[in-house]
Amino acid sequence: MLSGIVFSPPVRKDTMTSRRIPSRTPSLSIIRALPALLALASTLVLGGCASNHVSLQEVREFADASARLGAYSELSSRYRDTYLREQPYLTPAADKIARDNDAKRRAAYEDFVSAQKAVVLYMQTLALLAGEGRFDLTAQIDDLGEGIKAHADSGLERKHVAAYTGLTRLLTRVIASGYQGRSVDTMVRDGDSDVQVLLDGMTTLTRLYARTNDNEKKTVLGIFDIEIPFASRPQDRMLVTLAKVHFLGKSQEYKLVDKRYDLALQGLKKVAEGHKKLRENLHSMPSDELRGILGKYARDLRVIRENLASS
Repeated sequence: MLSGIVFSPPVRKDTMTSRRIPSRTPSLSIIRALPALLALASTLVLGGCASNHVSLQEVREFADASARLGAYSELSSRYRDTYLREQPYLTPAADKIARDNDAKRRAAYEDFVSAQKAVVLYMQTLALLAGEGRFDLTAQIDDLGEGIKAHADSGLERKHVAAYTGLTRLLTRVIASGYQGRSVDTMVRDGDSDVQVLLDGMTTLTRLYARTNDNEKKTVLGIFDIEIPFASRPQDRMLVTLAKVHFLGKSQEYKLVDKRYDLALQGLKKVAEGHKKLRENLHSMPSDELRGILGKYARDLRVIRENLASS
């Protein structure tokens, strides 16, 4: 019968002293706790690695807000159509010069808006890489066309053309491959230089649009300052009243447009600064700090878009 037998822990002899020493086998409680200890260690290690990476949510929100900014396209169209608005107020001599400028604007227009299309598609692609879904952006690639030309008198230079070519090639590779082998890190690293140059070009062109609008405003409003004082006859009273109403309407239009140029420039600056921060600090800044920075840029861009919508 085994009921009376007591099992003792295994022992071994110390060959140097001939003493009997209890065996050092792990206790059952330690064995049971081992999985939990390993899980804790894994969490600490992975958490330490993750702390050096920004949350993809903030990247997605920043890229999405950048892609939706929108004012540049509208202001490019307004620049193209300058002659249509100013023509009724021009003298015959001024009209000939204005028609020549109109032809140049229309020839450059597609190149001007293509720069924005490339940046928008880049931001859309970045937002997709930072999200869970995948959408086919092939049609947008086709819409970019084969390339753009420099227009030195406008500020669109060869460096901007080269940046456009580089960015469209990157986007074509990424989208055509189904985003295989691409991450937010690699996209930002490979795209930042060209994105910054194109944003610089868009900023230069937006300033050109604003200067052109100022000249248009002087032409259109200036005619009222010249003509109204000479319409002093009683029979001109109705004509003067209508002219003043028209003057007030045009003045308000230009005031609102001036605000849109300012907002557009602010937006382009925010996009450039935000992407630069992302590129410089993907692996050097604690994730909480970079999350806060990107979140602020995304909020600022949304506010700018809301102000554009309400102006």
